[in-house]
Amino acid sequence: MESPSTPSTPKSNSITPHHDRFIPNRGAMDMDISNFNLVCKENIPSEQMTEYSKNLAQQLFTDTLPDNKILTFKHKPPPCLGTAHLNSMRMLHQHNKKEGPPKSKIARVISPSAEKILDAPDMLDDYYLNLLDWGANNLIAVALNTVVYLWNAGNGEVTRLTPETEEMIPITSVNWASDGTTLAIGTDDCMVQLWDCSRSKKVRTLKGHAARVSSLAWSNCLVSSGSRDTMILTHDVRVRDHVVATLGSHTQEVCGLKYSTDGLQLASGGNDNKLCIWDMAGARGCVRPRFELTAHVAAVKALGWAPFQKNLLASGGGTQDRTIRFWNTTNGECINSIDAGSQVCSLLWSRHSRELVTSHGFTDFQLSVWRYPSLARLADLKGHESRVLYTALSPDGKMVVSAAGDETIRFWKVFTQEPKKAAKEQVASSLRGINIR
Repeated sequence: MESPSTPSTPKSNSITPHHDRFIPNRGAMDMDISNFNLVCKENIPSEQMTEYSKNLAQQLFTDTLPDNKILTFKHKPPPCLGTAHLNSMRMLHQHNKKEGPPKSKIARVISPSAEKILDAPDMLDDYYLNLLDWGANNLIAVALNTVVYLWNAGNGEVTRLTPETEEMIPITSVNWASDGTTLAIGTDDCMVQLWDCSRSKKVRTLKGHAARVSSLAWSNCLVSSGSRDTMILTHDVRVRDHVVATLGSHTQEVCGLKYSTDGLQLASGGNDNKLCIWDMAGARGCVRPRFELTAHVAAVKALGWAPFQKNLLASGGGTQDRTIRFWNTTNGECINSIDAGSQVCSLLWSRHSRELVTSHGFTDFQLSVWRYPSLARLADLKGHESRVLYTALSPDGKMVVSAAGDETIRFWKVFTQEPKKAAKEQVASSLRGINIR
């Protein structure tokens, strides 16, 4: 007999899992509303939030100061000064913390008095001559009429050189070679004499000019001479036929000559108010100037090449000009100028700073110290009673010696050297004598 079938319970398609933890069904939650309820301050009473923040701060920080906060300034930032922050053109307003008065740079003091004064009887008062130079061996050569005296700046010893001439011929120019031993002497009888001053002996006479030799300039084994005959001759002292180049452009006496520091260019000034720039690299035969500059309106004698910048030349004009001009000798452009107020007789650059000193004739018999490129006058050094015609720089670049028509030679402490730079130069000079193979 067939037993009656027992009705079966239909199985459900969804199976409810059984776990020992309660995990909410996030599908039934509105996440946006939940997030709003958590972060919205309005849903938490203010007294509860204050108590909560206080307890949290005490747990996080050992310091129990009541105003201790996270990422806060210890002191309130200073208020903005003035109305600079209201300017619409300013993108940033900056407040400097406790600014005091601006620190002024201490100005260098230049003594207005000469360190030493020597007598120079029979010193010729002639603007176009060059009768003073200071050599690398600390010897000062000064021409007094027909005699050249060598004064040792280290020990004060004096040596007398009497150039060999048929008559008592005045000396018209002197200039030391870079070795500090060889001295070139120009005379009124058109000659250039070379002297070995370590032996007080003349070693050679260079001929070629037709009038007095009023200016001289050395570049290694070459010496150039400028004359009243308007010509400049370049002599190679190593060869028999010593005149290797003839430079012609001036129409009156050549009273100023200076080689650039690298010896590649020569500057010449004349009584024709002309300044000429010559390219001397490999110059042979008849040479024409690279530039003929005619901005000066009086004789150009004062010349000086800047030691810190290639192709920068300074020149000074005579009584009717009174101007110091600065030239770029690459393109012949006058880049700056200043009215010095009186005749410019000579010009020297400092070896240690961007400064220069000029000496003056009519109407201010003084030396003036200038800063470059601002051309601010730093000091006026007075004491001479006549035109300060000749100046020279000491081997260490600190002292300036001047000679004037008042028959005195004066020494001035003009330039200074920074200790760090002096130490570097001392090390460099000590290495020059070391042969590294």
